Amino acid sequence: MTSSIRRVFTAFAPPAVEKKSDALRFGILGAAKIAPLALVTPAKSHPEVIIQAVAARDLTRAEEFAKKHGIPDVRGSYEEILDDPNIDAVLIPLPNGLHFEWAIRAIRAGKHVLLEKPSTSNAFEANILFNLSELSQPNAPVLLEAFHNRFHPSVHKFRSFIDPADVVHVHTDSMVPWVLTAKDNIEFNYALSGGSMMNLGTYNFAILRMIFNADPVECLSCDTSIFGDGIHDKCDYDFKAQFRFPNGGIAEATTTLRGSIFWKPSEARVTMREVVVPDKSLPEDQEKVRSRQITLHGFIHAFIWHRIDVKDTFVILDTVDGSPVKRWVESTSHKAYTYQEAGGEFGDLPGEDWWMSYRYQLEEFVNRVKGRPTQYWVEGQDSWNQMKMIDMAYEKSGLGVRPTTDNEWSGAGIGRFEWVRNTISNLSTLAR
Repeated sequence: MTSSIRRVFTAFAPPAVEKKSDALRFGILGAAKIAPLALVTPAKSHPEVIIQAVAARDLTRAEEFAKKHGIPDVRGSYEEILDDPNIDAVLIPLPNGLHFEWAIRAIRAGKHVLLEKPSTSNAFEANILFNLSELSQPNAPVLLEAFHNRFHPSVHKFRSFIDPADVVHVHTDSMVPWVLTAKDNIEFNYALSGGSMMNLGTYNFAILRMIFNADPVECLSCDTSIFGDGIHDKCDYDFKAQFRFPNGGIAEATTTLRGSIFWKPSEARVTMREVVVPDKSLPEDQEKVRSRQITLHGFIHAFIWHRIDVKDTFVILDTVDGSPVKRWVESTSHKAYTYQEAGGEFGDLPGEDWWMSYRYQLEEFVNRVKGRPTQYWVEGQDSWNQMKMIDMAYEKSGLGVRPTTDNEWSGAGIGRFEWVRNTISNLSTLAR
């Protein structure tokens, strides 16, 4: 078995470990397809995580899910999990339109929350969710938007080659073959906040924000494709958006949920401006200039496969007339399945080459809950800014921001008008 096959095989079938007496007990709200990848499998190798219970709208489905994944308890409703004092934390892998409601319910029940991305349906909801008073109290619940790929060592190795101030252009793309996304799937349900920007596109937007270490100031364009059948007219199945960032850099995000049957790994390609590179070996009338392009292939599921390509173009210039004296290209490729391979500030962090990005994320989630230092985290402000970027693109596209529904307001345990009144009265504290 080659090392790559062994690594991938072990990622999906990790060794089980003995659980500690103070392990966190998780409940899962919904027998979603993503739940095994997002939590059940990574938990097997974490000594401080136990998957205790699952609930689904269909009890039979929950029972089948529990049996398949060795989960001890099946509950008849999501509320039963939240009411259980023996459950410490919950995973919320529900459809996008239900994230806001059930995250609030869980936080008010005192549960730590691992919340599938996107965190909410729109920035208005994200503002409210991440500024809940319960989150600022002593011993407050931990809330994390589960952007698993941002915790993988490869992303941080990739960033180590980038100076955000020098980025002039970024291209990102991601895709899913059309055979995996039927028209009637929840990905294209507007009432549940569907659309390609709310699905794969969230990864593109997040990696752009990481590359620039900033938020976009403008969405320059956003072209979308829809089915146009009178039913799914507000849900994009692909899009191409272009943004301008504070340093003047331009970024584009391209995603399709109806791509070719031949899958292509996600890609983030960064072009940086020319910079002078000090070189004492050169005579006084010459200088070395470098332009750089860095590409991360596989930025979404880097644990399966990824490659970081760095292409540096060097030119020796005559400083008197600006003419080139010499030109050459240096290309290198890198990988980082562990933080030891990534090096830098994160070089001492734990991990195995077979750890999924979800496993790295779970490690930090547990550390935060246990009051231990976390080396990387997606803060609430970051998640709010992420939704602002998504809203910006949807507004530019003409499809409109994903909706906040009456069900979400009532489900949050508070009336719509009371929410609005409270939000308006607290604008000074909510605005950051």
